Amino acid sequence: MSIQWKGVMPAVTTKFTDNDTLDLEMFQINIDAQLDAGVHGIVLGGTLGEASTLLDEEKRKLTQFTVDNVKGKVPVLMNVAEQSTKGAIAAAQKAEEDGASGLMMLPPMRYKAGDRETVEYFKAVANNTSLPIMVYNNPVDYKVEVTLEMFDELLKCDNIEAVKESTRDISNVTRIKNNFGNRLKIMTGVDTVALESLLMGADGWIAGLVCAFPRETVAIYELQKAGRIQEAIEIYRWFLPLLELDINPKLVQNIKLAEVYTGIGTENVRAPRLPLFGEERTHVINVIESSLKNRPTLPDYKNI
Repeated sequence: MSIQWKGVMPAVTTKFTDNDTLDLEMFQINIDAQLDAGVHGIVLGGTLGEASTLLDEEKRKLTQFTVDNVKGKVPVLMNVAEQSTKGAIAAAQKAEEDGASGLMMLPPMRYKAGDRETVEYFKAVANNTSLPIMVYNNPVDYKVEVTLEMFDELLKCDNIEAVKESTRDISNVTRIKNNFGNRLKIMTGVDTVALESLLMGADGWIAGLVCAFPRETVAIYELQKAGRIQEAIEIYRWFLPLLELDINPKLVQNIKLAEVYTGIGTENVRAPRLPLFGEERTHVINVIESSLKNRPTLPDYKNI
């Protein structure tokens, strides 16, 4: 499946049982909720998916299960976050074998690669898979920035098609458009600047709180796309306290707790992560409960 880099693509959480195995039953409930809300793709094994704690066979099982479940309705992307170029190539090839439609790729893990090293890393993977690639540019969390000059070189690879833009600098959307036009599609990757980025020309949204609130997230995208900006803003303003749970070191625990409240997830995380407790837990519950009390009535956004 070729990928239309647009719309809302949830970076889904990985569901675990009480015995710390994959909870595919609850995972399916969440995926079904995402599809019913009208998402445009599914991203597996990202930060929210607890990729750093997943075994290789678990990643493969998640990919195969999701591809079988989605049945071609939307593209399924697997994240590649590896320490070596050799490992990244192998991960990309396994994702392709397992039926993934595309890849989201981080720079090398642990080692802070220089510009030339980062470019060569991405190019090596691109040259060893036929899957389309979205480069995840998040210098705030991963300490490596993929600059415009680096993209000049990367875009020589035809299958590097998109960027998950997470620099937190909204003006970077305009810089990318000015430099590359439609050659490099932009998927905004930070929930708290998502609507602003879309209004400045981003093509889509790799979202976090969508895991618990899929309909509200897709409604914001569809409304702004249709030019119904004020309606989108009103939902977004309601959403913002929840979206801020995504820009926090405990984003996985925060969002999984929100999923519990909306009935499409559990709190189970994989150690060393632990469920929220104490003041942190109280704060997050207050945000969720307050937001649910004022949950907006959505327009028929699917038929705009």
